[in-house]
Order: sequence, then C-alpha cells, then structure tokens
Amino acid sequence: MIAVDTNIIIRFLTHDDERRYKKAFTIFNKNEVYISDTVVLETEWVLRYAYKFSSEEICDAFVNLFGLKSVHLSNPTFIAQAIEWHKQGIDFSDALHLTQCQQFEKFYTFDKKFITKAKNLSACEVTLP
Repeated sequence: MIAVDTNIIIRFLTHDDERRYKKAFTIFNKNEVYISDTVVLETEWVLRYAYKFSSEEICDAFVNLFGLKSVHLSNPTFIAQAIEWHKQGIDFSDALHLTQCQQFEKFYTFDKKFITKAKNLSACEVTLP
C-alpha cells in the first residue's frame, strides 16, 4: 500500500493538469492507496478555496473517490459521517472534528454557527465554554 498527498488527489479530481492527472490516475488504478484524515481535511479546503467547489461538489467528489476499491481511510466511518453532516450545512472541518469527539460529553467552541448547526447531531454537545 502507498499513501498520497493532497496534490495527487487534487490532480485526480480536477483534471487541471493532464500530465499529472494521468500519473494520479495510474496511482489510484495500480495501487492500494491510503489517504490520511489530515489529507482529506486539506483536500476539502483546497477544493473549496482554490477550486471554488460547492459543498455538494466536494461531497460528491469524496463519495466517488472514497468509494474506489483501492482507497483506504484511517477512519472511514468518521469520514462518512463528516460528509453527511457537511451535506446538512456544517463546515467540513467542524464535522470531522465532531465525529472524532462523539465519546465526549462536550465540544467547546466560540463558533456560534457551528453550535447552532450541530445541535442534536451527536451525544457530544457543541457549546460555548
């Protein structure tokens, strides 16, 4: 198994550089590929800010990418939950943070929008300190 960085995934998903896209395509089609949570998080940020992907486009891209038989994630259940919550309007990074804190009583934040959107999603209450 090999691991990939964000830039490999970006080339694969955007096809913005044909030569690099072909290399990325080969990587995903000839190898078992591990994608870390940090790379997933950075990929979402790059797609959103640099490529102006909508939340829906990001979720669709992730579902398609993570559905490949060759792709392995460290926390597929957390990533799937984060995608679902992102579809419901929570910032992807906030959703991913919350998925990894569900065993805790509270998740403190100063982000009032996150608090509102996360209400009743998890046993872990998102709240002001």
